[in-house]
Amino acid sequence: MAKRIPIAKPIISKREIDAVTRVLKSGLLVAGEKVKEFQKRFAKYLGAKYAIATSNGTTALHAALWGLDISEGDEVITTSFSFVASSNAILFVGGKPVFVDIDPKTFNIDPEKIEDKITDRTKALLIVHLYGQPCDMKRIMKICREYGLLLIEDCAQAHGAEYKGRKVGTFGDVAIFSFYATKNMTTGEGGMVIAKKKSVAEKIRMIVDQGQKTKYNHVILGHNFRMTEIQAAIGVEQLKKLDEWNDKRIKNARFLTERLRDIKEVKTPFVLSGVKHVYHQYVIKCKRRNQLRKYLSKMGIETAIHYPKPIYRQPLYQKLGYKNLRLKEVERVVREVLSLPIHPSVTRKDLEFIADGIKKFMKN
Repeated sequence: MAKRIPIAKPIISKREIDAVTRVLKSGLLVAGEKVKEFQKRFAKYLGAKYAIATSNGTTALHAALWGLDISEGDEVITTSFSFVASSNAILFVGGKPVFVDIDPKTFNIDPEKIEDKITDRTKALLIVHLYGQPCDMKRIMKICREYGLLLIEDCAQAHGAEYKGRKVGTFGDVAIFSFYATKNMTTGEGGMVIAKKKSVAEKIRMIVDQGQKTKYNHVILGHNFRMTEIQAAIGVEQLKKLDEWNDKRIKNARFLTERLRDIKEVKTPFVLSGVKHVYHQYVIKCKRRNQLRKYLSKMGIETAIHYPKPIYRQPLYQKLGYKNLRLKEVERVVREVLSLPIHPSVTRKDLEFIADGIKKFMKN
């Protein structure tokens, strides 16, 4: 059988299996102690005060914006180079996404272009720490202070990432994480909201659990966004290994960057000064991206395109009035980005095979 290197590979050990088995044997599958334990451990890991577990990253985003009272007519400045969930959450609460161009080196929202989009209807800034690299938080925090904007951090791809020694997820009024199967740590599906203020955290807890303050006492409109005990049991075990896995991603990324450094047609990931990039994805830029992808596929190397089109060019957003929007850097980047495998299960031999494959393609 030909060699195959997958773009992502969840790591599930006996510890996770045993933890799930204990939950199943207990008969308590929801609203138990495991969710509480996972919330407490995750908050401590980040150095945050309040953590609320949810069913997935999208419900975490929805609950976070809902908890900040973002509503009909409010504008939220964000990036269009992301998974669609980040801006969909704005729509869910009745807000309007206002898209800003990106820094073509980091792929994150460009702080230099935010102020031009601020109006008297702007209520918040929703940033995405894309691919595991933190945004330029010094400049973003300055803008939020000057204009009195709420800050939402989408850390769905940045578990354990740091900006100047401080973990992402602790800068914003709220932040969210996703524990989807391919993330740096997983619960299968699952999410977490981090809140800075107690009042916001309490509201989000009620939103996640049908608006209940106490059982059968529904004080606000809520939803069922709860995490299960099974998910939380997996999360507790995965969190214990997150730093080790991130270190492997970083080492793999450095190795691949070194091997690809001299290839003029390939731009390897740029890392902002003073940040810890945790490489949820290792993303190169290449003008012959599609041809390179086909070539690597024939070698058994799985790649991915994160993301093939800006959010504003998705059919839904075209119908919502974004037809004439064009952001120069986003339009260029979507044609060139390619994600390569560097997850913890990738071996040194695999990385050499990937680099050699790219070099061979470039000689053609």
